[in-house]
Amino acid sequence: MDTTVESLNWRSTRTAVVILLAIFLSSLLCLSLVYYNFPNLEPAERTHLKLPKNIEDAKRLGTVLSHYKDKYFLVVLSGFLITYVFLQSFAIPGSIFLSILSGFLFSFPLALFCVCLSSAVGASLCYLLSYLVGRRVVLKFWPNKVKEWAQTVDSHRNNLLNYIIFLRITPFLPNWFINITSPVIDVPLKTFFIGTFLGVAPPSFIAIQAGTTLNTLTSNSGILSMHSVVAIFAMAAFSLIPVFLKNTLQQKIKDV
Repeated sequence: MDTTVESLNWRSTRTAVVILLAIFLSSLLCLSLVYYNFPNLEPAERTHLKLPKNIEDAKRLGTVLSHYKDKYFLVVLSGFLITYVFLQSFAIPGSIFLSILSGFLFSFPLALFCVCLSSAVGASLCYLLSYLVGRRVVLKFWPNKVKEWAQTVDSHRNNLLNYIIFLRITPFLPNWFINITSPVIDVPLKTFFIGTFLGVAPPSFIAIQAGTTLNTLTSNSGILSMHSVVAIFAMAAFSLIPVFLKNTLQQKIKDV
């Protein structure tokens, strides 16, 4: 009996790894297609066509893309969207620099919409990957954290959308942890998507605003000022106002 269970578990794990690898390779293929469909670049420019790891990388990439943005707008835009979704889907660091870069390349409304959409789509794909192949991994490596967060989510079940928005605005839980544990603790995908789309807007607003002056930034510290931090937490508090009003109204109804 134990041998049979072990065999089934091994097959299940192998299948999960194969699915994850297939999705990852498919995503890399999409990125490669965008790269090879990009207009011919000068050798010096091509060296800067890579994921930015710091502000200087973002500046150099922004300079290259800005030369081709007007003539190849859809190629540049689709490359940005696919890359952003890829990073979010596999919890790869670096999306903050793409958010900044979007403020440099696109109009503010378009940049904000693209960042929010890409974040929501990428996070939802990460959610689905965790749902399909990651449950066992999540429960194995973070059992206590998952249990604690499950209890917290249950206490906010009636106001789950506002809670997800609050978590996305604030840095209390890492985004990758929210993405991979949400399906395990039964956060509905629709609520997860909408909460992510709305919740990433305030911090993205600040990053995109910083991108409008990309050439003047000298370090990552130039992105977040004390004023920005205060603004983010003010928006987080604002997201909880509907919850407070709802609870107050319910209490008044009980007292009648």
